[in-house]
Amino acid sequence: MAYTADKAFGLIEEAHDRGRLAHAFLITGPAGSGKASLAARIIQMVNPDDNGLTGNNLFGEVEIPEEKSLDELEGDLVRVVRPRSKSRRITVEDMRDLEKSFHVASAPGKWKVGVVIGADRMGVGAENAFLKTLEEPPPECLLLLVSDSPELLLPTVLSRCVKLPLMALADQSVVGEASQELLSALASMSKQGVGNMQAALTLRASFSAILAQQKSEISKCNDIAFKEESKKYKNTTDSGDWLKNREKYYLALTESEYLNEREKLIETLVCWMGDVVRQKCLVGQLDFPAERDTTESVASNHTINNLLHRMEGIEELRANLETNVQEQLALEVAFLTAFG
Repeated sequence: MAYTADKAFGLIEEAHDRGRLAHAFLITGPAGSGKASLAARIIQMVNPDDNGLTGNNLFGEVEIPEEKSLDELEGDLVRVVRPRSKSRRITVEDMRDLEKSFHVASAPGKWKVGVVIGADRMGVGAENAFLKTLEEPPPECLLLLVSDSPELLLPTVLSRCVKLPLMALADQSVVGEASQELLSALASMSKQGVGNMQAALTLRASFSAILAQQKSEISKCNDIAFKEESKKYKNTTDSGDWLKNREKYYLALTESEYLNEREKLIETLVCWMGDVVRQKCLVGQLDFPAERDTTESVASNHTINNLLHRMEGIEELRANLETNVQEQLALEVAFLTAFG
C-alpha cells in the first residue's frame, strides 16, 4: 500500500510520540513523490529546532517552523550519502564513514541520522558494510534509505527496514528523462493517428533507441565502477578469482538495472494508454496531466473496446518479456497491436 507523504509522516510521528519509532526506514516512490522532503521532515521531527518551536505570533496565529531541505539539515547530527564518482555509485567507504559517525557521541536528546539518497546505487560491498549497524544501531540513531528502485537492494537490507512506499502526487508531472522522451515520441505518433502502421513502427524504433541509450549509460557507469575496484584491490589478493567474481557481479548488475529501466518505460506506456481509456470514460484524474490534450484526442477517435484491446497488447508485452522470446520481436508485435 502506497501512502501520500503527509500520511506517511503522520504514521511516523504517531510512532515517535508513542516511543516506538523504528531505527531504519526505506522511503520509496516515483520521482517527485516527496521522498527527500519526507526524510527532511522526519529529521526535523526527531531533532526539532529549539529556536523554531511552534507557537503564536503577535496576532495570536499559530506559527509553524519553516521546513528545511536535506542540504540545510546536513551537519554533525545528520549525514547525507549520495552516489558519487564517475560510476555514480555509493562506495564501501561512504557507508563505513556513515557507520563511524553513528558511534560519535551527540548531545543528550539528539538523534544521529543517516540518509542514503539513491540507496539502490550501493553495491553488495557497500550494503554489507553497514548491515550490522542496520540490524543493531546505537541508541538514538536513525537510518533513512531513499530509493526509486528498491528491488535492486539486497533482501537482507529490505528485511531490516520499515518500508514507506509513497504514491505519485495527484498533480504529478515529474517523470524521468527517459520516460519524458518516450512521452514526446507518443505525442508525435499520436499526430499521425493511433492505427497507423508506419507510425507504430516509428514509435517502436524510438522506444528501442531510448532503451539502448539507457543500457549504454548503465553499462558505462558499471564499467567505471569495476575498473575503480580493480585498480584499488588488484594487489591485495593472491588470486584473480575475486576480480572475476566482481566482473560477473557488474555484468549481472548491468542486466538487472537495464531490465528495471525497461519496466519503467513499459509502465509509462501502460499509464499513457490508461489515460486514453480514462479520457474515454470521462475520468478526471490522469497519470500524465500534461499530456491531456494528446490522450483526449486519441480517445475521441476510438471505441472503448478498441482501446482496451490496445491496452492488452501492452500488457501482453510484459508477459512475453518474462519468457525467452527475442526482445525486439516482442516489442514489434506489441507496438503493432497497441498502436498499429
